[in-house]
Amino acid sequence: MPVRASIRASAANGPNCACVREAMADLPLTLLAATITTYWFIVGAMVVRIRRRTRRLVGVVPEEGSERMMWLVWVPLVLAWMTLPWIARTRLGPPLGLPEFALASPVYPTLRWVAAAMALVCLAVTIKAWRRMGSSWRMDVSLEKPAEIITDGLFARIRHPIYAFSILLMLCSVVILPTLPMSLVAIVHVVLMNLKARNEERHLLRTGGETYARYLARTGRFLPRLGSPGA
Repeated sequence: MPVRASIRASAANGPNCACVREAMADLPLTLLAATITTYWFIVGAMVVRIRRRTRRLVGVVPEEGSERMMWLVWVPLVLAWMTLPWIARTRLGPPLGLPEFALASPVYPTLRWVAAAMALVCLAVTIKAWRRMGSSWRMDVSLEKPAEIITDGLFARIRHPIYAFSILLMLCSVVILPTLPMSLVAIVHVVLMNLKARNEERHLLRTGGETYARYLARTGRFLPRLGSPGA
C-alpha cells in the first residue's frame, strides 16, 4: 500500500493509535532524537565537570552582558531542539508531526536517511573537537584569563568547528523534521551561533593580540577560507 494511502487508512481505522505507530516507526527521526539527546547529555556532563572543578558557575553561565542575553534565549532553544523530535514520534501531520509530503515523496525519505547519517557524523566530529579542547572548553568567554588559542586539528582551517557542526546538525534536524516549529528553532539557532562566534572573536582579539589576529586572517569562521595559507 502506498504511504499516502496508508496514512489515510490509518486515520480512518483509528487516528490516535495508528498515527502513533506510524510516527514511532520513523527510524531517521528516532536516530535524530537520540543524536541530539546524546549531544546535549555530553554537554551537560562537561558542565558538571566544570562545576566540580571550579566550585562555581564560571565557564557555564556567561559573565559578559551580551552573552547573558543570548543565554536567556539559548536555554529554551536547546530544550525545544531536544524535545521536538521526540514529540514528533507520537504525532503525524502538522504542526508538530511529520508533514505528509515527507513520507509520500519518493525522494524525500532517502534524503532524510542521508541527513540522519550526517547527524551522526556531526556528533562524532564534535566529540573529537571537545576532546581536543579538553579543560579549555567552556560555554562563555573568560573574563578572568586569556583563553587558550587552539590552532591544530579541526581548528587549523575553521575557527569554530563545534559551532559549524552544530549548525550542520540543526540543518539535518530540519531536513528530517521539516515542521514550522523546528524551522523557527533552526533560524534562531543559526543567528545565535553567528552572534556568539563574533563575540568570541572580538574577545580573543583583545586578549590574544597579534597571535589571534594572524589566526583570524588565515581561517574561516564556519568554513575553510579558500586560498588561505597553511597553519
